[in-house]
Amino acid sequence: IVENVPVPAVDPDGPLQLQVSALDYNSYVGVIGIGRITRGKVRTNTAVTLIDRDGKTRNVRIQQVLGFMGLERVEQAEAQAGDIIAFSGIDGLNISDTLCDPACLEALPPLSVDEPTVSMTFQVNNSPFAGQDGKYVTSRQIQERLERELIHNVALRVEPTNDPDKFRVSGRGELHLSILIENMRREGYELGVSRPEVIIREIDGELQEPYEQLTVDVEEQHQGGVMEKLGERGAEMKDMVPDGKGRVRLDFLIPARGLIGFRTEFLTATQGTGLLYNVFDHYGPYKAGDFGQRNNGVLIANSAGKALAYALFNLQERGRLFIGHGQEVYEGMIIGIHSRSNDLVVNPLKAKQLTNIRAAGSDENILLTP
Repeated sequence: IVENVPVPAVDPDGPLQLQVSALDYNSYVGVIGIGRITRGKVRTNTAVTLIDRDGKTRNVRIQQVLGFMGLERVEQAEAQAGDIIAFSGIDGLNISDTLCDPACLEALPPLSVDEPTVSMTFQVNNSPFAGQDGKYVTSRQIQERLERELIHNVALRVEPTNDPDKFRVSGRGELHLSILIENMRREGYELGVSRPEVIIREIDGELQEPYEQLTVDVEEQHQGGVMEKLGERGAEMKDMVPDGKGRVRLDFLIPARGLIGFRTEFLTATQGTGLLYNVFDHYGPYKAGDFGQRNNGVLIANSAGKALAYALFNLQERGRLFIGHGQEVYEGMIIGIHSRSNDLVVNPLKAKQLTNIRAAGSDENILLTP
């Protein structure tokens, strides 16, 4: 890399200029800014001027400079133009803010942050198993965690609802929100979530929905299947560019509703070889059709107790199960995905009837799919 990659086209001897392109948060040092130095050098405990996207300025001080070594952050005394650094000591940082030398105030062009297009409801876990797995289960704890996330997750929006135990959380897409949910789950938070819904706006008396610019890069043998699936979701193809090496790039304009649940389908259709990228384009007229609906129903338990292998063995033919032998279930709990489009109420507690009559044949070997 050192021998073949050209050095960055930057000026290390000029006055400092750095733009914030990402944010992080640490409970010890507070907000951490991340960006690339486009000009000059920066040292720890350096006084700089911050220019926000509106052109307002304020004098601040960089307390700590961190460089990147692989996935690690390493504290260093000085960094120069071309380096990507993390820095702390400045409160109220935002994406697109420019840090520069107080003697040379020159802001970089502002960066745009996409508006949220998908929302979900986060609420206190009110299932019969509430409080068994997590450490943080109250609405106050969930609210504090969401407020901390807002500090560095700039595309996220959190709004209160009429119910104090529920919060409306909006983000860039289902992947954006699912990452937040998984992080909270790993940190010990228990919460219930609703299905994702796109944010519909009424503009001049007309319902309008968000449209996304979608780019997929697939092998030519998968092109037809991907185009068919996207066509069913209301996508319009705008461009197709083959690379001459067996792959093709397709550009689509698609309602955000059509992208809900598509990522898994896409990976299956391309056998894991496809690349998918989407970015918000505009709000347009609401397109008729049910996009983003689930294709499969669910298997619902009809009673509470411990699931038994005998019952689960017979239910495997109906779909894919989430639970195993001996696992506690409650009435109304979703225990699997049905192989058909309708929901099915099943009994996972059914035990084998024991009698004193010898069976003519041998007992069947019960094997559960992991």
